[in-house]
Amino acid sequence: MDNLIALLIAAPLLGAAVLLCGGRRLDKTGHWLGTLLAAVSFVIGLALFADMLGKGAEDRAMYQHLFSWIPVEGFQADIAFQLDQLSMTFVLLITGVGTLIHVYSIGYMEHDERRRRFFGYLNLFVAAMLLLVLADNYLLLYFGWEGVGLASYLLIGFWQHKPSAATAAKKAFLVNRVGDMGLSIAIMLMFTTFGTFAFGPVLASAGETSEGKLTAIGLMLLLAACGKSAQVPLQSWLGDAMEGPTPVSALIHAATMVTAGVYLIVRSADIFNAAPDAQLVVTIVGAVTLLFGAIVGCAKDDIKKALAGSTMSQIGYMILAAGLGPIGYVFAIMHLVTHGFFKAGLFLGAGSVMHGMNDEVDMRKYGGLRKYMPVTFVTFGLGYLAIIGFPGLSGFFSKDKIIEAAFAKGGTEGWILGAVTLLGAAITAYYMTRVMLMTFFGEKRWQPDADGNPPHPHESPRSMVIPMVLLAVGSVAGGAFFEFAGFVEWLEPVTGFAHGHAPISAAAVTSATVAVMVIGVGLAYLQYGRRPVPVVAPRGSLLTRAARRDLLQDDFNHAVFVTGGTHLTRSLVYVDHSLVDGVVNGTAAGVGGLSGRLRKLQNGYVRSYAVSMFGGAAVLIAATLLMRAV
Repeated sequence: MDNLIALLIAAPLLGAAVLLCGGRRLDKTGHWLGTLLAAVSFVIGLALFADMLGKGAEDRAMYQHLFSWIPVEGFQADIAFQLDQLSMTFVLLITGVGTLIHVYSIGYMEHDERRRRFFGYLNLFVAAMLLLVLADNYLLLYFGWEGVGLASYLLIGFWQHKPSAATAAKKAFLVNRVGDMGLSIAIMLMFTTFGTFAFGPVLASAGETSEGKLTAIGLMLLLAACGKSAQVPLQSWLGDAMEGPTPVSALIHAATMVTAGVYLIVRSADIFNAAPDAQLVVTIVGAVTLLFGAIVGCAKDDIKKALAGSTMSQIGYMILAAGLGPIGYVFAIMHLVTHGFFKAGLFLGAGSVMHGMNDEVDMRKYGGLRKYMPVTFVTFGLGYLAIIGFPGLSGFFSKDKIIEAAFAKGGTEGWILGAVTLLGAAITAYYMTRVMLMTFFGEKRWQPDADGNPPHPHESPRSMVIPMVLLAVGSVAGGAFFEFAGFVEWLEPVTGFAHGHAPISAAAVTSATVAVMVIGVGLAYLQYGRRPVPVVAPRGSLLTRAARRDLLQDDFNHAVFVTGGTHLTRSLVYVDHSLVDGVVNGTAAGVGGLSGRLRKLQNGYVRSYAVSMFGGAAVLIAATLLMRAV
């Protein structure tokens, strides 16, 4: 079965190559080919999963070495794969949810002339993400990491005729390059420290290395994770990425790109366990981003951007859990998987609403859609209940575990993190209830589109509805399945697991979580359920206006990096012109002037040379006589 690992990547990679190079002859069938090959990868994943279940917990890891990539003296890089419980979890999520998004895209992109190319990009994205999670060394992981960045750039900017989409793609690409620099530096540090970048030797030797080096490596890995997973301070690209087609939003935000940072940190658990300072920074970044994204989500009227703020916040939960060490690694991955179900369902539901509303994204121009789109309403509603942590649904099990782990950190730090996670749960319930009420309830606030066509909301075609229904099933049952099927025991051999010592009981944490959820729902209902929703957003408070502008993140980046960079560049140009060029040009001018004067001595006249020789001889004789006299 080990030989099948490479086929997981080969199937979607083949699809990308055929669809992108096959030409227009595949325009009518390319979407079916792309979806089929994504499904083939999922089936192979299921076969490997079944084989893995038949082995003991300590013997489940599989390896496949294809060839030596860079075999030189002292530097060995292999194309080799590692499939263990952690990577298998990602494989099933990526291929399973990815295949459903392919199916959904068949209907969503039905009238797009470039649909074949779109499915080629989707296949490329899935292949790159699979390479990232299956690599057995950090250098090959980096190759997949960059492949995901390329594919996301192509997908976010797919509708490149829209300036906003082209700009969003460039922004995502550039911000991620900052994070990628962190990963490249981390890999260099690993090689100089351990002499290799293979997972096995690096992680096995982490406990024997100086804490300073491990802290540096850990912080660089965190920088990489911040870029891919849109965490503070590299979160500015995520909201703009909504300019791409809605299936892209679901693919990037649910099952693939934004989860890569969580995978990187959990895969590098041994490094962070031996570097407590780096681990603390991971926790802080997750806690800050958790609240940052939630606050932004409260103020967005664009349904996709509200969900983007939600994604940022939920990934913050996962990063925070990963920063808690062995008491949180498993729960970070558990919430990652459940989030893959309900967030993909929410995005596909948003796309279904847009499909029936002439591509309108402003929730203030929705209202009353539950009567016209009943299946979308039910599936979106189940995803909503899952993400707010309604008892019994998937988010309740996974997010509740993270809140418990935060309190279990112990001491003052545990109380602070626990309070932050509870506050985040309350805000999540508020902004998601706001989305539900503005979209599906209340009076109709529909507006004609730019061409004057009034919307005629209707249920989406079957190819879009079926993936939404299946994801809704995962949103309902996924958490309970993981809770009772032994997910902790499944991942423990790879990530490790430790019980914390919470100052309060699990029942008290659960009660508090449900209580803050009810408070958040109640506040949203009072504001948006019992009052008419104005079509034009009111000016709002200072915080609301700041949240609409993503808490001024772009303003900060422009002031610090763009304006600051401009001033720095101008200063360097001034120094270059006045100092560097002054020294160089002054030296050249001095040499040129001296040469001009010396050149006058070489005039070609014999009498001038005779006078010079006579003068020189006279000076020498005078000097000799003077020295003797002294």
